[in-house]
Amino acid sequence: MEIVKIKTEFIKLDQLLKWIDVVSSGVEAKIVIQDGMVKLNGEIETRRGKKIYDGDIIEFEDKKYKIIRE
Repeated sequence: MEIVKIKTEFIKLDQLLKWIDVVSSGVEAKIVIQDGMVKLNGEIETRRGKKIYDGDIIEFEDKKYKIIRE
């Protein structure tokens, strides 16, 4: 599991996917989220604007990312 550090209270899911370099654009982020390819805390998440907070775990392409607020 990779640790992803954020400096804000939350980050939106589509922004997070770009931040960790698993997608190259906002359009690509929108597609993978709407296609059900992203899990938030073990559940499929289809809302690209979903707020991701400290302690949340994102899964994408068999990799897990734990969000930590600095």
